[in-house]
Order: sequence, then C-alpha cells, then structure tokens
Amino acid sequence: MRALFALFLLLLIPLGAKSFSYAQVHSLPQGVEKDYYIWRFIRQKSTTKAQARRIIREASRINPNLKKAYRRKTGHNPPIPPRPKPSLSPRQKQELERKLAIARQVLRSPDPLSAWQKLDPEMKLFVFKHAGTRGRRTLDYKISEEEWQELSRYPDANLMLYYLRRDRLKKLSRILRYKPAQDNRLRYDYLMRLSFEALRRGDESLAEYDFAQAARRARKRELADRALFWAWKADDDRDYLKKLAKSWDINLYTLAARDALKMKYDLGITPELPRGHVPGFDIRDPIQWHSLKQKIFDPHSDLEALAQRFKTDETVGHYCYIMTKAGHDKPQYFPMPYRDFMKKLPVKRQAILYAIARQESRFVPASVSGSFALGMMQIMPFLVDHLQKVRHERIDYDDLFDPITALKYANTHMDYLTSWLHHPLFVAYAYNAGIGFTKRLIRRKDLFENRNKYDPWISLERVANYQANDYGKKVLTNYVIYLNKLGYPIRLTDLVSVLHLPRYTDEFRKRRK
Repeated sequence: MRALFALFLLLLIPLGAKSFSYAQVHSLPQGVEKDYYIWRFIRQKSTTKAQARRIIREASRINPNLKKAYRRKTGHNPPIPPRPKPSLSPRQKQELERKLAIARQVLRSPDPLSAWQKLDPEMKLFVFKHAGTRGRRTLDYKISEEEWQELSRYPDANLMLYYLRRDRLKKLSRILRYKPAQDNRLRYDYLMRLSFEALRRGDESLAEYDFAQAARRARKRELADRALFWAWKADDDRDYLKKLAKSWDINLYTLAARDALKMKYDLGITPELPRGHVPGFDIRDPIQWHSLKQKIFDPHSDLEALAQRFKTDETVGHYCYIMTKAGHDKPQYFPMPYRDFMKKLPVKRQAILYAIARQESRFVPASVSGSFALGMMQIMPFLVDHLQKVRHERIDYDDLFDPITALKYANTHMDYLTSWLHHPLFVAYAYNAGIGFTKRLIRRKDLFENRNKYDPWISLERVANYQANDYGKKVLTNYVIYLNKLGYPIRLTDLVSVLHLPRYTDEFRKRRK
C-alpha cells in the first residue's frame, strides 16, 4: 500500500500543471476523480482523437460535461457500456411467462375490466403494471376503499400510484381519498405524496394517518422527522413534537419542534483539534482523498483508529467525515475551520459559507462531484471561469482544492447572490441550482405567499427540483446552527416566517409594505 501511495504522489506532481499526459491519467485509480482528469485531458488541444477514444473507456461514468468534451474532440458521442440484464432462473422465467399470458388474456378479452376484477390483488397489480397506457385506461373504474386496502398490501401498489398520475386515470384516482391498509407496502415517498394531497384537499385526518405511516416507513431519521413534523401540522398533537424533540438528528424539523416547545437547540459538536498535518497526506490531492475513501468504506476498516490519524486542524473535515461514518451519523459535527480567514468576514457571511461547505463537501478540500463541481465549496468549472474574470486573475481548476482559494471564490460568488437574495434559503437555492432558477421559483404565485395555514412551511416541500429542495432545507438548518455558534442567537422559525415578505428576502418580487 505504501508503494501504491508513493506512486499516486509521483503521478500527481505534474498534475499541478495545466496539461496532463495520457500515461498520467491512465494510471489513476477509477472513480469520479479520474473522470475529472479524463475530462481535462480530453479538452486539451494536444490530446488526439485516438487518445480520447482510448481514455474515455476508463471513465466510471459519462456525465454531460464529459460527453460534451468528447463530442467536441471526436465528433461522436462516447460509447455507452451495455447494462447487464438481470438474470432469471428457469423457474422465474416460467412464472413470468405464466403471468404475462394471463395479462394478455385479460386485456384481450371482450370485457377487460370484468376479467381484471376477478383476479387476486397481486395478479391485478401485475396486469395493471404490464397493461400499457391504453390498457390501463380500460381498467379505470371507481374503486372501493376495501379494494384499495387489499392492493396496498403489495409492493406493486406503488407503481399503481405512479401510473394514476402519469396516465391520468380519473376514476381510479379515488385511491387518493382512501386510507391504505395498516400493513401496507407503500414506500415512504408515496405515503408522503398521499399525505400532502390529503392536506391540499383539507382532509387532515387522512393526512395525519398517512404521515404517521410514512414516519414508520422512513429509512433515515431525517425523513421520519419530516413525516412526524407534518403529522403534527395536520393533527396539532403535541406528542409528535415531543418525539421530534427527542430525535438525535439536527434538521429543519427538529429545530422547528424545539422552537414550538421553546427548547434550546442541540448545536452538535465543533471539535477543537491540535494544529498540525498528517505526514504524507496532501489535503489538496483528490487522488489521495479517493484512496482514503476506499478505506473509509471498507467494512473491515477500524474507522475510529483511522480518524485518530486525521485528528489535526488541517484535516478536521476528514476527521469529522470518518467519525460520522463510524457513528452512523451520530453524533453530528459542525466544524468551524479556517478561522483566520473567516473571522474577517461579517458573521452572517461566515455562517452561510460554513453552512454551504458542510453540505457540499463536509469540509473535505479535494472533493470532486459527479458533475465535476470542485473543492470544499463545490464550484463548477464554468463558474470558476467567470469568477476569474470578476477577480481579475487566472487560476487552474485544481487550485480550487486549496480550501482558502475555494472560500475566496465562493465569497466572491456570494457577493453577487446576496445583491439579489437576502434570505439564506433563497441563497442556498441559487448556489445549488442557479440564480435564474431561484428567480423563477420565488416569483411564482403559488409559493412563499402565505395563502393557507400551512404556509410558508408547505412551500419548502413544494419546490419541485428535489435536489434544490433538500439542499435548501439542509443549508438553512446549518446556517441556523452556525449563526448560534458564532454568537448570533437566531431561531429557525423566525427565518421561515418571513419567506413571504420580499423586503426581508429578495429583490426579485414586488416589495410589499
């Protein structure tokens, strides 16, 4: 392992320059970090079409940036490796053919609906799944609550809910008004959709039932807390608040519960580590970070022992990352590194930069995302190109792996975002999905308007871009924690309560008095 580590170091010495050889990139271990260097290699003028055709086969994933670079170099789309088809045993194939034969028989019968209704619930769902849009429309009828409860006990009921909306099956959509069985097999996300649909119709009893079901179905603590929060909103039962207050996870919903109960926040752990660095480890090297990730996700690794090796102020991000993995997300860490740089900034700017860094990279300086967002602040290359002009300087993309450089560039970008957006939630949306997306979002008449008793909380749930939706909630939570740590005792509910008031939040909407 020492020899391999030394090889990586040797290979990466020339990578600090702005051009890379085929041998250098070819020798890197497969992963998103190598994909980034493949992208850079293909974009070089000196790279030949033949070299591009060879190196692209070593990519672990073809993202849009890599596809675009390859097309520009070769004039063709990159080859897509065939996906392995799931193999079925002879018995499974025979059973599948039997069921498909029944489905064909039902759908080709003179009265498909009557034939379908005679099937058992599991077979009904199988036929429905394989019927196609036209076939499903022949099965659209006014289903009873008892029938839906029977169907909801099978996993394919989730697909039924999906096709209801996609194929616009108005009669079967009665399902949305019914309670699923207590022992249903509906997924968390579908239970939440049913719950919000019930809230929209004003059926708070059904909404509370489905939210409570979703809380039990959630695989992550934050998702369970989200369902419990909305069960409380639907039913006003303070027992839900008490459960939320006992949650170990620090998230939007547990902070809101502590606000409602007038409780202090759990601010997590901000470790104070000794000054120093890890011998032989360069925090700015994405390939060394790749190697460390291999150890972190190796089930045989002693993570607590590994964390001790990285217990320095320079590697606080790595230390917290490893300890979080070792503890299965418990306890929760909120590092505050680079104080010499950060303390020169206004407190609210410090808080938003910390909040974003924690969400983007967990403070790991050499992070590379699947879309090639770079460094601790995960800045996209096209934005780096723009920010260089704003800052009147030239840097290499790899310079973003230096944490101070990353903070400087993020801070410059923040100057622009905050000239239009004054609320941390909207700033988070813009940082993640772009200021154009955020402008269109907040100017919609159905969001952040306080049109019903669930606003503005319900607006946070209705942001259709799932990534921006989740990102905004997490950055807002981080922001509240960091502001409190920096001596600014703000409460989450105070921030959420002004989202409909442009004078506090943004320059894009018409100001209200």
